[in-house]
Amino acid sequence: MNVLLSIKPKYVREILKGEKKYEFRRSIFRYREEIKMVHIYSTSPVKRIVGRFTIEEIIEDHPKNLWKSFRDFSGIEKVEAFKEPIDPKVSTPDFVPPQSFRYFKETEIEFVIEEGRG
Repeated sequence: MNVLLSIKPKYVREILKGEKKYEFRRSIFRYREEIKMVHIYSTSPVKRIVGRFTIEEIIEDHPKNLWKSFRDFSGIEKVEAFKEPIDPKVSTPDFVPPQSFRYFKETEIEFVIEEGRG
């Protein structure tokens, strides 16, 4: 299973450059054991799928504890920036970006990416 994660452009740039190594979220993925790949949707004004990454581990705790424990460690691995950002509306005209994240089957997200590169 894959996830499409909405992230502000500033943080997307940091992730793609390798400067931001973790992503903290208020709500955690329900199917975390099944998540293989996270696709990055850069929010307004970009409004495109710009890359993807794998997750080393998902850890749930109080924000202060997480920050103390993981500020120096990596959670985001194997970042891939797409050569051209993908407009999901090309393949899915009624596409609505997720407020936080959305689950995707691998075949579904790959279709969006291939059609968007079209």
